[in-house]
Amino acid sequence: METIILFAPLVGAIIAGFGWRIIGDAAAQWLTTGLLFLACLLSWIVFLGHDGQTHYIHVLDWIRSGSLDTAWAIRLDRLTAIMLIVVTTVSALVHLYSMGYMAHDANFDDEKESYRPRFFAYLSFFTFAMLMLVTADNLAQMFFGWEGVGLASYLLIGFYFRKPSANAAAIKAFVVNRVGDFGFALGIFALFYLTDSIRFDDVFAAAPELAETQLTFLWGEWNAANLIAVLLFIGAMGKSAQFILHTWLPDAMEGPTPVSALIHAATMVTAGVFLVCRMSPVFEYAPEAKMFVVYIGAITAFFAATVGLVQNDIKRVIAYSTCSQLGYMFVAAGVGVYSVAMFHLLTHAFFKAMLFLGAGSVIHGMHHEQDMRNYGGLRAKIPYTFWAMMIGTLAITGVGIPLTHIGFAGFLSKDAIIESAFAGTAGGFAFWALVIAAMFTSFYSWRLMFLTFFGEPRGDKHTHEHAHESPMVMLVPLGVLALGAIFAGMVWYGSFFGEHARVNKFFGIPHHEVAADEGTDTHGEGVGEAVEALAEGHAEDAAEAVTEPTDGHGTDHAAAGLPPQGAIFMSPDNHVMDDAHHAPTWVKVSPFVAMLLGFAVAFWFYVLNPAMPRALAENQRPLYLFLLNKWYVDEIYDFVIVNPAKRLARFLWRGGDLGVIDGFLNGVAMGVVPFFTRLAGRAQSGYIFTYAFAMVLGIAVLVTWMTIGGGAE
Repeated sequence: METIILFAPLVGAIIAGFGWRIIGDAAAQWLTTGLLFLACLLSWIVFLGHDGQTHYIHVLDWIRSGSLDTAWAIRLDRLTAIMLIVVTTVSALVHLYSMGYMAHDANFDDEKESYRPRFFAYLSFFTFAMLMLVTADNLAQMFFGWEGVGLASYLLIGFYFRKPSANAAAIKAFVVNRVGDFGFALGIFALFYLTDSIRFDDVFAAAPELAETQLTFLWGEWNAANLIAVLLFIGAMGKSAQFILHTWLPDAMEGPTPVSALIHAATMVTAGVFLVCRMSPVFEYAPEAKMFVVYIGAITAFFAATVGLVQNDIKRVIAYSTCSQLGYMFVAAGVGVYSVAMFHLLTHAFFKAMLFLGAGSVIHGMHHEQDMRNYGGLRAKIPYTFWAMMIGTLAITGVGIPLTHIGFAGFLSKDAIIESAFAGTAGGFAFWALVIAAMFTSFYSWRLMFLTFFGEPRGDKHTHEHAHESPMVMLVPLGVLALGAIFAGMVWYGSFFGEHARVNKFFGIPHHEVAADEGTDTHGEGVGEAVEALAEGHAEDAAEAVTEPTDGHGTDHAAAGLPPQGAIFMSPDNHVMDDAHHAPTWVKVSPFVAMLLGFAVAFWFYVLNPAMPRALAENQRPLYLFLLNKWYVDEIYDFVIVNPAKRLARFLWRGGDLGVIDGFLNGVAMGVVPFFTRLAGRAQSGYIFTYAFAMVLGIAVLVTWMTIGGGAE
């Protein structure tokens, strides 16, 4: 079943990409979509029937070189099962949605070229690469899938290849991600250098030793665990568009809207969060690296939320929202509550994919107009899209009943992150950054709704008169995703952020008990017995010993030289989840209050007094331009990196290419060669005595050389 899930998208991509001329345009679309729905169905069966334990499914032998023995295998645990349903569900619905959205694309001539099979092949190939990434049992396989989604994203972002802006966005995404991937590759090299393996179990088992190892890197001494964790996180920063390496994500909106929903809302951009959670046994022994993750995540959440306040392109607003929400996930992972990071990843996939697809439905109905300033009063024209986006807005802004587990998906998962941030940072910078970001999220989300669906129609009158609802093939995915946006948080809250024992069971962490007397461990001797058993060569006894509980936060298997059991690992001194449950009441209601404030200001600005935003922008012009220009990060990069690189390239082109290379070749071809040609031409006189004289000279030279040479011997 798992191999079918993995390879079904690849089969669809190959047939649609190379065999569409045989099976036809429509058949290629239905084949890829059908295979994705099959993979989706099987993924839900795997997720709902998973027992929480880790299973290994060997696919084939892959790389064998020296001590490196890397097999292509499927690692099936709870993390994998979660990602399977996220990837296949969103991808299947995007495939179905694309059959309507890409039916008659203005960028292509249907009579001259068939672009749809290629588009669906790219979508399916991306899905296969993402599945390969999340099912990986070693870092080489994960890196292969990691680069595969990078290639697929390049192809999909630049799908409108006739648009220079789309080509530039595709190249930018590819280059920026290579920067992050270089850090990821260095982390893999370091792990292999220190552990002689890249299999997850071997790396996880060696994590305590890494924490006690010093490594020389860039002329300095570093703690190995912290250095490796930071390098891995740099890879995650690129893929998940964190601050500094975020610049590619908004520009990636140049691709078709279904691409935005698939890649930039629910799948590829969450690969970085998945990587940090997968490598939790390493991060738990790298406290400085975890704090780095927290600060980068908090800065990203705040930065992207501020930029989203003033964006006018409907897709870019949602893109910056994605960037901000990814920051939330990293904060949760950084404070050590990996289950909550995965919780928000799951819920976010539903409501963010729905918001992107809803935005696509608006763009489709408004004849590809994307500027919200040219919308207004559309809720009567496209009512189904309006209600779908309303549900998505209620989910992302965190609407629910405070101090209960009743609310939309984002209400439960985002609040869990904010409570964890308070517990993990003692109410520090990350907590306040996330609360403020929640207020900004509410403002720009409701701003989008008010500008798009309320008020008087703006912009082109003809476009508004002909605005229409999307076909059913585009509305059905919105309805399915709406169910997830409403119920996903309430259904799985207990499994991701409920009682510790329930979370442990869900993620396959061995059962534990806390002693009643003085809070001491009831089975603290388990690890000691495991060490003794290993010393005597009894591996089975060691495994049994360490499966016994140690304390209230899971078993420290790594201390016994064995990998920790379970999909995630929380060290024995990680009490953040428990502390988050006991956070003060004001902390628990702060996201709800922030949401209300954001809604109130948006309602005031765009419903009660629509002239206020323009007046405020003119009154606070420097601040407005600072946010509109995205903190001038792109301009700084242009000044520091891009423009100097262009000047250097221009110098090398003119001085090196034109001056040296072309100059030398042209000089030889146009100067030296003609000169000797003219000299040789003079010898071709046509007189026999001239040639005879040349022969005599040649014989004389030859005889002289032979005489001198023979005499020397």
